[in-house]
Amino acid sequence: MELIRLLVHETALQSAVAGFSTIMLMLAIVLCLGVLVIGADWMVDGVVHLAARTGLSRIVIGATIISLGTTTPEAVVSVMAAWMGNPGLALGNGVGSIIVDTGLIFGVTCILCAVPINRFILNRTGWVQVGAATLLVVISVILWFVSPEGPTLSRWIGFAFLVLLAIYLYAAYTWARSGDYTVTEKGSGDETASIPLSLCWLMVIGGLTMVVLSARVLVPCAAAIAARLGVPNDIIAATMVAFGTSLPELMTAVTAVRKQCSDIVVGNIVGADVLNCLFVVGAAAAARPLAITANFFTFHFPAMLIILYSFRWFIHINRDGHFKRWQGIWLLSVYLIYIILQYGLNMGS
Repeated sequence: MELIRLLVHETALQSAVAGFSTIMLMLAIVLCLGVLVIGADWMVDGVVHLAARTGLSRIVIGATIISLGTTTPEAVVSVMAAWMGNPGLALGNGVGSIIVDTGLIFGVTCILCAVPINRFILNRTGWVQVGAATLLVVISVILWFVSPEGPTLSRWIGFAFLVLLAIYLYAAYTWARSGDYTVTEKGSGDETASIPLSLCWLMVIGGLTMVVLSARVLVPCAAAIAARLGVPNDIIAATMVAFGTSLPELMTAVTAVRKQCSDIVVGNIVGADVLNCLFVVGAAAAARPLAITANFFTFHFPAMLIILYSFRWFIHINRDGHFKRWQGIWLLSVYLIYIILQYGLNMGS
């Protein structure tokens, strides 16, 4: 019971981690990374087998089932942070995870391999991805102008985002049933179609659980190290914590590339971005209103929009059905500049 309490209760977990030495924190991070690798391996294999058994495209499974599971760490961290009165951590984690997912993880994936474009999914979910983030920024800017006491995402905005989330999930289900999946899906799916459906689900759920729980422990360890370096809370949230809670997406991407299933990466990243905005930010704001600090307008929001609109433009110009390596380099470069500026300007402040 004590272990469950630590995994669920943010303050209890942070208190436990605070007593660790820096060396112990480093060792905990290494152990969690090992569990992440194993869990991601099981999960990707399960997705491949599940696609072969059900006939659903792997990009659809990645955009729905997997992305919903891999955004759970962001949702847990953000809701608990909001409830405990830390809006910078809650909002920064949601926005920062979008930047990490598309800038770092998808950027690196494009550099490593030719990522296929499923236009049926990306011309729908991709617009939801950009639209949800743009809606968040537009609402924040309006609140900045009309709120003399400072912009705050109220509870009704959070609940509105959750309603939009429900509409998106229903639309994604409809697209999954009616889609024309023309992307050739390489990998081990054909020779493993005989694996029982129950075992497929066990691999997906078991691997996903390992990934989520190990990321849950890794996040406060990384945040504690950053805090000892004097980094402000919202910077830790938008970079260190966002990277930690995005580790499920990262390990899914690495394993998918290794197994030549890069279409899973596209679905997972796009779906996770939508959920980070509508689910993570929406649930956190519904739990407690989120104050928006100046850093979001000068750094976090601009970086998020540059990365997402670049991604949207790449989908439009790639007529041969694949993302290009230079496009991955651009996304990764924007992410690295964002990180360097964040830590260079705020370290020790």
